[in-house]
Amino acid sequence: MRHLRLVKHTKEVNMSVKIAFATSNRRAVNQHFGAAEAFAIYELGESETRMVEVAEFIETAMDGHEGKLAAKVDLLGDCAAVYCNAVGASAIQQLLAKSIQPMRVDEGTLIDELLLGLQKNLANDPPVWMTKHLKKQSKSASFAEDEAWQE
Repeated sequence: MRHLRLVKHTKEVNMSVKIAFATSNRRAVNQHFGAAEAFAIYELGESETRMVEVAEFIETAMDGHEGKLAAKVDLLGDCAAVYCNAVGASAIQQLLAKSIQPMRVDEGTLIDELLLGLQKNLANDPPVWMTKHLKKQSKSASFAEDEAWQE
């Protein structure tokens, strides 16, 4: 696996979520989750969106080996959702167990269009899965702040 993670923060984002896309070209969703050659991960905020990670997988054949799924699910651990063209039952179970919402879209759906729609939802009326993720994120942040002040 090749993995690029961008660590420079351009701005502090108050409310943000990470969204993954199964893509081989970083422009459109064009991969089945289990056989995905690569994932592009974006951080989505109310006012800005930026790519924060790209991971490429060398062996992507759908051969029934569950270990390949686990590696992909682990990679997406802090994402709220993953967009792909198809996803199998086993992958769905593993993703949901990690609170990652699998989303199926038609092949060739543009990532920019999905991000624009998600950004509007984030600001106005987030879907249930996004709201759950934001609440969980908020609780984790407040717990970490409380822990930092206790001696």
